[in-house]
Amino acid sequence: MLSLNNKLKTNKLLLLKTTVITAMAASVIAFSNGPIASALSSNSTKIYHVYLDGTYIGNVTDKNVVNKLIDERVNIAKKSFTNIDLKIKQNVKYVPEQDARSTANNKETVQNFNNIFQLEAEASAIVINGTPVVYLDNKDSAEEVIKRLKLQYVTEAQLHELEARKAQKDPVLPPLEENQTRLVDVRLSENLSIEAKEIAPEKIMTAADAVTFLQKGTLEEKKYAVATGDALETISHDHGLKVGELLALNPGLTANSVLKIGQELNVTQLQPYIEVIVDKEVNQKEEIPFTNQIIEDASLPKGETKEKQAGQNGSRLVTYQISEQNGVNIKKEQSNEKVLAQPVNHMVVKGTKVIPSRGEGSFAWPAVGGYISSKMGTRWGKMHKGIDIARPSNKTIKAADNGVVIFSGWSNSYGNKIIIDHRNGFRTLYGHMSSLKVRVGQTVSKGTAIGIMGSTGDSTGVHLHFEVYKNGSLVNPLSYLN
Repeated sequence: MLSLNNKLKTNKLLLLKTTVITAMAASVIAFSNGPIASALSSNSTKIYHVYLDGTYIGNVTDKNVVNKLIDERVNIAKKSFTNIDLKIKQNVKYVPEQDARSTANNKETVQNFNNIFQLEAEASAIVINGTPVVYLDNKDSAEEVIKRLKLQYVTEAQLHELEARKAQKDPVLPPLEENQTRLVDVRLSENLSIEAKEIAPEKIMTAADAVTFLQKGTLEEKKYAVATGDALETISHDHGLKVGELLALNPGLTANSVLKIGQELNVTQLQPYIEVIVDKEVNQKEEIPFTNQIIEDASLPKGETKEKQAGQNGSRLVTYQISEQNGVNIKKEQSNEKVLAQPVNHMVVKGTKVIPSRGEGSFAWPAVGGYISSKMGTRWGKMHKGIDIARPSNKTIKAADNGVVIFSGWSNSYGNKIIIDHRNGFRTLYGHMSSLKVRVGQTVSKGTAIGIMGSTGDSTGVHLHFEVYKNGSLVNPLSYLN
């Protein structure tokens, strides 16, 4: 409820307005009790013709019939607007006449007067593009509304600093420091002015209501209770909204939200009368991402890569000129940049050497040195399927010929085992390794390191068990090794 601050010593001038009566409405004043009822019962033969701003209203037996009606209406207004000093500038004229027949009709005159009686107060209107939109009790309240609109998007300290800076002549602004923000301007999206207007007191708003009304275009947002079978798409369509607009009207609601029966959703499409535009400059530290650089190497097998240099992000200080409208970014332009550290590229060497998957038909020694500790043949009462190589110079195991790895893993008595298909009818098997360096499907060339010699599985010491198969049949490795 709006009131006038008595400390401002501003008196409200309430004007009595008249209109042409087009219809007689039922009386809103009861005449059976009270002071008006007493006046209506007068037996005086003197009557008074009542004119309101030159318009004939009717006649009464006593001027107090109308005066007390005015008093009652003013008192009702005072109860609603307790802190406003109400004054009536009367423009009521009474023309007396002696009437022996006493034809005065108090009730009808009061009805006529009550229907056209209207109080108005001097108010301060916020006018947007020439149209009054909201009314406040005084200019200070209207200016407070404009300030509150701005404070929705900036702090009071920021606004105070901006106004103080604007009051200076050609202020010199220091460069922004790291992660510092400075307001350039806070403005409104429409042309706005504050003008004195005469308006019915009940149309005057509080500052809080005026801010809400200007921001949303309404003080009452329509709600919808979710019913059985509802979905976001149907609710949006039924209320003339897009799904994105419905989600924006209901913070916390997402496209994946599960609707509950009875859940209330806001379905009022907001139409703000005015929006706040904030211009600011922002300095912030940003990473400069490193780039990935690939270097081809013809000596490295195709499909293999190795890192030559680790990547490292750089950093920079950058200043942006930003405009936001009601908190939403509408423009972002870079105005300055200072590089603090250049990024370091991530460099990867990529092999391009094509390794044939078909073997040459002869086998290289699969170890680095060493000797044959056990040959193929019967041993300890059972068949020893290959040869054992022990005591190498180092424990690297190498592919005996070009081929494709078809097995790489654990295999019971063999321990860690690798089988290579040489695509020419030959397959070689390598057993008891401590670790494996190749995977199934990998193409390897003759001499490629495929694992480390060990003693896994059924083994009595560190060695390589090496087998050769030709067209599926076991053959003696010594017949094919160079």
